[in-house]
Amino acid sequence: MLFNSYLFVFLFLPLVVIGYYCLHHWKLEKAALGYLVVMSMVFYGYNSIQYLVILAVSILANYLLVRGMDRIHGLAGRKLLLILGLLYNLGILFYFKYYDFFIENVNAVLRTDYHFLRLALPLGISFYTFQQLSYVIDSYRGDCERYTLLEYAAYVSFFPQLIAGPIVYHDELIPRLRAEKNHHIQYENLCKGLYAFALGMAKKVLAADTLSKVVTVGYEHVDALNSVSTILVMVCYSMQIYFDFSGYCDMAYGIGFLFNVELPVNFNSPYKAASVREFWDRWHMTLTRFFTKYVYIPLGGSRRGKVRTYVNTMIVFLVSGIWHGANWTFILWGVVNGLGSLFDRILDRVLRKIPRMLRVTAAFCFCTAAWSMFRADSVKQGLQMIGNLGVSGDGKLYGGIQEVFQQLCEVRMLRRLGMGSLIQTCPWLLLTAFVLLLIIGCLVMRNTQEKVNDGRYGVRRIAVTVGLLLWSILSLSEVSEFLYFNF
Repeated sequence: MLFNSYLFVFLFLPLVVIGYYCLHHWKLEKAALGYLVVMSMVFYGYNSIQYLVILAVSILANYLLVRGMDRIHGLAGRKLLLILGLLYNLGILFYFKYYDFFIENVNAVLRTDYHFLRLALPLGISFYTFQQLSYVIDSYRGDCERYTLLEYAAYVSFFPQLIAGPIVYHDELIPRLRAEKNHHIQYENLCKGLYAFALGMAKKVLAADTLSKVVTVGYEHVDALNSVSTILVMVCYSMQIYFDFSGYCDMAYGIGFLFNVELPVNFNSPYKAASVREFWDRWHMTLTRFFTKYVYIPLGGSRRGKVRTYVNTMIVFLVSGIWHGANWTFILWGVVNGLGSLFDRILDRVLRKIPRMLRVTAAFCFCTAAWSMFRADSVKQGLQMIGNLGVSGDGKLYGGIQEVFQQLCEVRMLRRLGMGSLIQTCPWLLLTAFVLLLIIGCLVMRNTQEKVNDGRYGVRRIAVTVGLLLWSILSLSEVSEFLYFNF
């Protein structure tokens, strides 16, 4: 089930919120938590019962493993269970996400003919696997208390963050679900939640989905793009993934508030970053902190000299690239970002002397170029996109891009309002202006967390919330998945 769907907005979300608070009102605390778990399972299993079985088995297996770890006092036994937990979780992830990629490369190198499994990737498996890994590792370290199976199931399956994050730690969610004060509707949180949800839906439906049409046409016709069209497609994808992921994070953040749960911030205006390092401190923040806590620091972090720090940094970015997908494009994207981060680290003192606005522009251009490889279907296609930057052509925008943009209902509405001649004369003008407005918005506007927590919930903000929700809902002509569902 998707946040940006009529079923979710008009049926599922009202049912789960009303039922959850009604059960708490009747002092049925366990029933309320159980209801939340069941509805989260319905949310996850709506499109596939098989995915639901995988999730349920994973929850039960990890819970039993940790309970077994609690009962063993010897270090050797606990370490054995830790290893089993790591192998189980990473093995499940490898089997569904990377097996075919591994076999493809084995066949290419060894000239063998092993068969592919061609398994569908269960939604959110990378996210809920990492959450459970954190629980297993923290239990081994003695850093978490004992939870009931119902509490643990609620932690893993909590539907706002189940499919695409944020990656939440057990001590960030379970205590908030336990707290008695959170078992009643708090109208301030209700306002915060609806406002954040409205902002997120607008980002997804009105910005990301609009740009996706241009990006799709561009990548389907890479051979026909000149430098102007290539730059536009690359920037459009940079904006698409920004507003797609930012929109999801906002919606998840908002839904959390409806249950009086403040989920960790996962997206903090990353295009305001003045370096690649700062970008990764702002983009997918809970993934970055996961890799820092469970990969970078155990490898030694920055405590063992500069060379070891650089190696550890590259390992983390390589793992991050692999985590995002089973394709060499993701691995290369991770390596490129790792090199960019090392460049920032090595030349930090020199770069800080450059005006911040220039560094922000350079970071944006670097990330946009890297995203072009991330979006590509193959390394060859990604390199071709980069190579197109040197193709001058006739200097005109590729016709297919103009055509798909002009088919949007908002553009057709502008035609009816008397702007048809301008659109006909300068077909590139609206698209360029739209993209520039989005870029400016990324650079100068406050992010959702800042707006949500400023306490200004008067008539104006209510009108904005209602207006954005109505506009977004009316624009749901077709329901599209969030990009991070694929990771």
